[in-house]
Amino acid sequence: MRKVKDKRKFNIGLIQTKVSADIEANLKKTITRIKEAAKRNARIICLQELFGTVYFPQDKKNSAFKSAETIPGKTTNVLSDLAKELNVVIIVPMFEKDSKGKYYNSVVVIDSDGKLMDTYRKIHIPHDPLFYEKSYFKPGNLGYRIYKTKYGRIGILICYDQWFPEAARILALKGADIIFYPTAIGWIKGHTSSDGDWHDAWETVQRAHAIASGVHVAAVNRVGEEGRLNFWGQSFVCGPFGKVLKRASSIKEEVLVARVDFSKNKRIQKGWGFLKNRRPDTYGLITKKL
Repeated sequence: MRKVKDKRKFNIGLIQTKVSADIEANLKKTITRIKEAAKRNARIICLQELFGTVYFPQDKKNSAFKSAETIPGKTTNVLSDLAKELNVVIIVPMFEKDSKGKYYNSVVVIDSDGKLMDTYRKIHIPHDPLFYEKSYFKPGNLGYRIYKTKYGRIGILICYDQWFPEAARILALKGADIIFYPTAIGWIKGHTSSDGDWHDAWETVQRAHAIASGVHVAAVNRVGEEGRLNFWGQSFVCGPFGKVLKRASSIKEEVLVARVDFSKNKRIQKGWGFLKNRRPDTYGLITKKL
């Protein structure tokens, strides 16, 4: 009897790259990396935040608006054809300009048949030195989304969203098997923070989301120096109890491919009861502005 393949177990791929000012070159390089991930049997492939451009929000204002694209548009057309050709799901973070001329930090999911699924727009927008995102992006207005693909139910949040446990919990309650966090984060050159290790906090909070909701988590970050920022890479995948399954380099471009097993989620959720034992009747303060 032929063994039936377990569709809850498969490979995912994270594309961690350095980014230049040449948008066409960035796209070509990313396409090569996607093909490599697919060759290594990755079925869901996630790109890093704003994968096609340098991280322009480190300037309060610049000419980056000309690089924004519509959805669908040139980039999504190219990657839709690629997703269909390779039979993979591709998560594409990009700088979006909508039909009304408003700009968003967005993700479009392309299913394995090449069709565009709903867009997610980054909801939590930071505005700090070298991360001046409110100068460029409107807050997301499409809510939190679950994408039902042939390889599972995936949730997506973008970079700064990763610090908010409420967002991760909502996606878990909606049925996410895994939450992807496309990211652009690193150290500021010459700055020593009194807060402690930024990278350690970044990884810890995301692993905590995995544990608290019993879901897999995958974070993909860029590498290299851009202006005053030194991106720390270290893209990673962790299981539903926070164990890191695979972690990428802190300095090198890399196609990280990791094996996931979504069947483990229910065991953690049932065994620890973090979802069923919630007390939403006591959580009213969460929905109020401080």
